[in-house]
Amino acid sequence: MSRLPGLDLLRAIAIVWVMFFHAARLGSPWPPMSQFGWMGVDLFFALSGYLIGWQALRPLSQGRRLSFGDFYLRRAFRVLPAFWVVLALYLWWPEFREKPGLQPAWQFLSFSVNLLIDYGNNKAFSHAWSLCVEEHFYLVFPLLALWLTRKPALWKAAVLVAVLVGGGMALRAWAWQLSLPDGANAWVENVYYPTWMRLDGLVFGVALAAIRAYRPRTWEAMMRRSGLLALFGLIGVGAAIAVSRDRLGLQASVWAFPLVSLGMALLVAAGAAEQRWTGRLRVPGAAWLAAASFSLYLTHKASFALLERAHGATLEANGPLALAAYAAAALLGGALLYYSVERPFLRLRERLVQQRAQAADTAGATATI
Repeated sequence: MSRLPGLDLLRAIAIVWVMFFHAARLGSPWPPMSQFGWMGVDLFFALSGYLIGWQALRPLSQGRRLSFGDFYLRRAFRVLPAFWVVLALYLWWPEFREKPGLQPAWQFLSFSVNLLIDYGNNKAFSHAWSLCVEEHFYLVFPLLALWLTRKPALWKAAVLVAVLVGGGMALRAWAWQLSLPDGANAWVENVYYPTWMRLDGLVFGVALAAIRAYRPRTWEAMMRRSGLLALFGLIGVGAAIAVSRDRLGLQASVWAFPLVSLGMALLVAAGAAEQRWTGRLRVPGAAWLAAASFSLYLTHKASFALLERAHGATLEANGPLALAAYAAAALLGGALLYYSVERPFLRLRERLVQQRAQAADTAGATATI
């Protein structure tokens, strides 16, 4: 799928918003941006659900075979090299950590840290929780898509969405009750991090991809009304903000995630409208931020920590200077990882995929002869 300016802009907004959220403890001069920056992750989930969903559902909707080898090769080369490099830095260079405590390496390597974390004592690299959710999605979704599309039916998709979203709401309400006596750390461990609690954005994103693949006329009608989609998306995000004033409360725990995820999915749909202004909107720098967003996500907390230890006392007295300095540190750290690790492996991935395609074509031609 070629890059779209509208989706790049959303990805750029997501990473900037997340970085503001994690910069809150540094004295961010815009508390509203910091307070609700956790929603940037839900935007990432909605984008991932749509883009990965389209990659898997497009060939299936056309009666073609889904290549599991290509799918998992693409995901592995997209995620693992940069992740392993940053994990090695966290493990072998304690000064790199934003907090002293770190979960065991095997939990990061097995992508189980979001299920097992002791958040009260081990906050370093805790933002890897969202990567665990993504990896679980990558592992399960192609198999689920293959099963559901053998005999595709609208009712199956509707039931699955209702079960996953409604089930998540019920589970969060139950986990909130269990976590209440133990405070914020227990809430993070039981309500915020587990994969089964955070499927809303991925589900709504995949729903968009399914509409595009199996209901093309409906999708075209949606694209013609991309401005309305953007408006309703903003209303959904606004509603999520309204119910999230008490972020750890029951109302926010149950309702905020589906509301923000639905709003973000509508914004993704608007950004995917290639022929409309919502899909063609270009902002200087957004394309680079989108391309480097994964590297920025992996490194930004450590970049903040390194700068804070070196010059935090000096920067604390000057808010605008601190904002510029911490932003520069995050961009520098992300750029180093992106250009030295992530991009070279993405290029290698494309060569390997092309080689696999050529080998398959050759094998098919030989079999025909």
